[in-house]
Amino acid sequence: MCGRFTQYQSREAYLEAFNTTLARDIAYDPEPLGRYNVAPGTRVLLLNERDATLHLDPVHWGYRPAWWHKQPLINAKSETAATGKMFKPLWHSGRAIVMADGWYEWKRDGSNKQPYFIYHQRSEPLFFAAIGKAPYDKEDEGFAIVTAASDKGLLDIHDRRPLVLTPEAALAWMSGKTTAEQASGIAKEGAVPIDEFAWHPVSKAVGNIKNQRADLIEEVEPA
Repeated sequence: MCGRFTQYQSREAYLEAFNTTLARDIAYDPEPLGRYNVAPGTRVLLLNERDATLHLDPVHWGYRPAWWHKQPLINAKSETAATGKMFKPLWHSGRAIVMADGWYEWKRDGSNKQPYFIYHQRSEPLFFAAIGKAPYDKEDEGFAIVTAASDKGLLDIHDRRPLVLTPEAALAWMSGKTTAEQASGIAKEGAVPIDEFAWHPVSKAVGNIKNQRADLIEEVEPA
């Protein structure tokens, strides 16, 4: 799953990873976002494409349509979202990207839960597949981060992970020209391989959403 992540670089640092001729309706801002503990229920800058133009919109993390009377859903499984009642319409026309640096997972060892920070080995920006109700500048039923099954060593931390796409796959994922069937193929073929990630234990202070310090991502001795 994905229940916490970081978004601390500047928007320009993330956007530089895309080699695209697409126009962008995004104000230039070199200031770091500085979010080291992004939690559900907060607004997140969501990258999306409208009319062949890239946009960044602040959108509520947690999807809850008008007819849903339970807690908002923060994740959507890539294996079932394309066909399930809740997420199928979003898979067709609400695909977007969350720009991030890494995410947190908690590993249980008996009664102890140790948080880990997971990131790209070369500290490259990460692009999480997301779905919500578009257009994001008019609708705000929220969004969910798409997840995939973990594999290899990452499976020891958690059995689910955010679906991290390559920059090229992220552009295709957002494109209005991409069909729902093609998006399903992107979810399988466009993911960053597990062996490109690294992880280390971090302070349990990340469990408190009030904590937003840069040292939350620093490695510590596990409890």
